[in-house]
Amino acid sequence: MVATAVLLATGCGAGDDKPDQWVSPDPTRTSVPPGREGVAGIPPQPDQATARKYADALDKIDRDVVNGDVEQAVDRGRALCVTVQRAPEDEDALVKETVATFTSQRHPKGFGTAKSKRILTAVRKYLCPDY
Repeated sequence: MVATAVLLATGCGAGDDKPDQWVSPDPTRTSVPPGREGVAGIPPQPDQATARKYADALDKIDRDVVNGDVEQAVDRGRALCVTVQRAPEDEDALVKETVATFTSQRHPKGFGTAKSKRILTAVRKYLCPDY
C-alpha cells in the first residue's frame, strides 16, 4: 500500500494521458507494435487462414517441414523474412538461410537446396509478400 502511494505520488505510470495500445492488445490484431519485431523486419503474425495456406504449401513440399507444428513453421518463416528484407535479391544467401532455418529431426541439416527454394517461395508469398 505504501509502495502504491509512493508510485502515485511520484507520478510513476503517468504519461501523456494517451492510452498505451500495447498493454492489453486486441487478440484479433495482427500488426506488430512499433519498436519491437516490426522494426527488426519481422512481419506481423498472419491471420489463421493465411497461416493455414502457408502450412498447406509447406506440407506439399514435405510434410516434415511443418510436422504438425504450424506455429513453429510460422515463427521460422517470419524470422526468415528478416533476411528476405535485408537481401531480397541474394537468392543464394536466402536459400542457405532457409536450409539452416528449416530443420527437423529427420532433416537436421535442412531440406536441401531444391526444397528450400520452394520453402522460401512459400515464406515470401504468405508471410512477407511486401519484402
